[in-house]
Amino acid sequence: MRRARRLAREVRATAVSFAGTHIRADVIWFCVPDGAIASAAASLIGAADWKEKVTLHSSGALTSSELDVLHQRGAAVASVHPLMTFVRGSRPPLAGVPFAVEGDPKAVRTARAIIRDLRGQPFAIRKKKDQKEVYHAWGMFASPLLTALLAASERVAMAAGVTRKAARERMLPILTQTLSNYSRLGAPSSFSGPIARGDVATVRKHLKVLQRVPGAREVYIALARSALRDLPAKNRAPLDKLLGTNAK
Repeated sequence: MRRARRLAREVRATAVSFAGTHIRADVIWFCVPDGAIASAAASLIGAADWKEKVTLHSSGALTSSELDVLHQRGAAVASVHPLMTFVRGSRPPLAGVPFAVEGDPKAVRTARAIIRDLRGQPFAIRKKKDQKEVYHAWGMFASPLLTALLAASERVAMAAGVTRKAARERMLPILTQTLSNYSRLGAPSSFSGPIARGDVATVRKHLKVLQRVPGAREVYIALARSALRDLPAKNRAPLDKLLGTNAK
């Protein structure tokens, strides 16, 4: 509760216990873990007359159906998910951030107005469970798994005699340029290195030395095979053989 009160003060709001509380707000936004959305909604059934109210939740993987218990009582419901990473010690601006929105027309209109007030960019996603899950997996590729790749890169750097801190600093120029290239040119035109050149000998050397770095070789192989699938590369057949049959 202390954390809730501290957050409320920061946003000039008031934190209260919902026990016996009557909700007068027109818009109620559930910002709780995915597994708690349905139960949180159910716990507030008696806290308001839900007719004419709009209820939102922020899950990227779950649809607005998680709020069915309130929808059945007259509320318009929607899911509203920002495609952004939020971690302790970082407060990214919401300006320009895409928000995936799906749900009842009234709730979607309300959500879009809120997003525009935040200077975000709303976009529609279909109310299909598997589509929301794939959308969320896309977000996983864009940030958490990218962070995992950077962590693996640090371990490879350490095997080359570079400290984690120095690796992080020295990777920034190439990472920044790669993202800049990707933004301007797209993935195919941003792809470089031995796979793009078809340098089988160098890839073979990489596979050999990465045996010294637990887990890194597997990451390398998975990403290299993905590159062969999606990006321009020379000497595809020998690279595919090297990364497939002989890489195991």
